[in-house]
Formats: sequence, C-alpha cells, structure tokens
Amino acid sequence: MPDPTLQAEPPTASRPTGTPVLSVIVPSFNERPNVAPMIAKLDAALAGIAWEVIYVDDNSPDGTAQEVRRIAQLDSRVRCIRRIGRRGLASAVIEGAMSSSADYVAVIDGDLQHDETRLPAMLAALQAGGHDIAIASRHVEGGDNAGLSSRFRHVLSDGGIWLAQVFLPVRLTDPMSGFFMLPRPLFEDLARNLNGQGFKILLDLVLSSAAPLRVLEVPARFRERAAGESKMDALVMVQFAGLLLDKVFGGLLPLRFFSFALVGALGIVVHLAVLAMLRGSTGLGFEIEQALATVVAMVFNFQLNNMITYRDQRLKGPRLWRGLLLFMVVCGFGAIANVGIAHVLYEQHETWTVAGGIGAMIGVVWNYAVSATLVWRSR
Repeated sequence: MPDPTLQAEPPTASRPTGTPVLSVIVPSFNERPNVAPMIAKLDAALAGIAWEVIYVDDNSPDGTAQEVRRIAQLDSRVRCIRRIGRRGLASAVIEGAMSSSADYVAVIDGDLQHDETRLPAMLAALQAGGHDIAIASRHVEGGDNAGLSSRFRHVLSDGGIWLAQVFLPVRLTDPMSGFFMLPRPLFEDLARNLNGQGFKILLDLVLSSAAPLRVLEVPARFRERAAGESKMDALVMVQFAGLLLDKVFGGLLPLRFFSFALVGALGIVVHLAVLAMLRGSTGLGFEIEQALATVVAMVFNFQLNNMITYRDQRLKGPRLWRGLLLFMVVCGFGAIANVGIAHVLYEQHETWTVAGGIGAMIGVVWNYAVSATLVWRSR
C-alpha cells in the first residue's frame, strides 16, 4: 500500500502550461464568507502542484458566485459554474467534474470543515497506482469528526455509515465522507451510472462501479464550521436511504418515484388517523368526514413531497400556493382513475384486493407523472 504521507509529484515539464494535474470541485450554496479563505488554504496546501478550483454554485442568494468570480479575475486557477434552476450537491459535483480536463478530480466541501492539507497525500497515493479512489476518512486512526456540531448530527452520520455498509461491495469506514479524489477518466466512466440526486455522491460512485473499487482511506480531521449554516439534516438522510433503494433496484424506477410512493403511503396513515378522529368527535357524516380527511392528507403529501421528493425544486412563495392547488387537482383526477379502474376490474370478477391494489398503483403512477410535469416542473 502506498504511503499516504507522500507528497504529490510536481507537474512534469512536458505538461502544457496552464493545464492542471488536479481539479478541486467545490459544490456551494451560501458559502460567500468561506470562499476567499478556502482558496487561500488550497493555495498553501497544493504548493508545487498544478491545480485549479471549480466552484459549482446553485445560484446562492448571498453572492457566493460573485465572490468566486471576483477572485477569478485575479487568479486564473479559479473558475465558477453558476447554475440557474438546478440544485443539489451530487449533480453539482458531476457538472464540475465533467467540466475538468485535469488528470484527477477531488471533491471537497466549501465550508472549511474538510482538511485540505490531505489533498497532496491523496494525489500522491493515486499517482503511485494501486488505488482507484482516495477518501479522507474521519474514522481511521489519525482522523476525527469533532467538527460535527451536535449530538443529532453524530447520530445521523453514524446511522448513515451503518446503513451504507450493509450495501457496499467494499469496506469503507466513512462512506458518508464528502471529501475524496479519483482519476478524471474513472469519474467519467462512472458518471453514466450515477443517480445524481441527493448529497452523498461518494456512495453513488462506489455503488455505480461494475467491479469493486480499490479504495485508500486517508485519515483526516473534520473541523468545526467557520461561517454559514450546515446543510446536513434528517431530510438529507431520507434522500440517502432513497439512493440506496435506487441502487438495490438497479435504477429500474426513478429515485423520486420511491420517495413519492413512500410519501403517499404516509399520507394514507394520515388520512385514516384524521378520519378516525373526525368519526369520533363530529357528527358531520361519513361523506363530509372522508372529504375533510382527504384534503388534509393531500396537503400533508404536498408539503412532504415539496420538502423531500422535490427538495432541489422546492416551491416557495406564490408558486407554493399555485403548486398546492395543482397538486390537489392532479390527485383528484388520480383518485377518480383509481376508483374507476378498480371498479372495472372488480366487475370482471377480480377479487377486491387485486382490483383495489391495481387501482391504487395506477393512481400513484398518475399522480407522480403529472405532478412531475405540472407541479414541480423544472424552471
């Protein structure tokens, strides 16, 4: 195994001037205060190496892209991709890596929590051969995760690691790491199989490889955040679990469909709970109580889908209310299709369970397809 403490080789004399050996991809959203310190740290850590940094910014309202471009005017190694109407860490990493012409690409968070001084060791290990990907790990000897800001984040991280290790073809101590490096040609080979959704692209990369990747884990410290707010929350973990399901089913169904169907199942629970409460406390009659429970369940489903399933296309302000109205109309037609198809099948002597189940499936597919087209259509 290569010594991870080796220093990376400087660019060879035959390399054209200005062509980087390493592209550092920094997906960002609202990280303006951290941009200048981050670039200064990369400059110090990567002395003697031909490098560039590519910020992929999801149209941050705090002016992150403008700050990157200000520095880019002074330093040609700094680039910015500003995305309009597209959001998400995984897709940002893919766009950044695919824009690179370097030999290697590294992915690092823009919040200064990752230890950028590990980049030369990761590069040296990959250049020496014998490994396909180098991962900065908080959980090997010499690493630590003291920068996790709360007990809740520790629980989320540990839970995600445990869940990922159940499915991984290789042993990783830190599959939740967002700090890793691999040869650019390998990234391009894997890119066609990537899901591209959510916040944990390392797991997606490892699971997208036809053969187990040869992994080197380099110890790294996870610092406390210097400025800005963490993007890690329970909804990220829901997306993480959805990614695992998507890989288990071989991508036959979209990740969003799994999430949409799960939200729908929770909506049924909410519907029945509200109906039971109304039946026990009002005298409105079953039809009215059923209608009220249906409306509550629709609102619940819409809000949860807006927060989780379509997190990267989340509706806000006036578009939120328009989306809710459209969603309820869509679900109304879905309910009609559900009942109608189930009735026809039942009349054809199918059992009520088969007829009801097929009707429900048709309703879910209708609601998903039309909601994606009308309610959460790409801007």
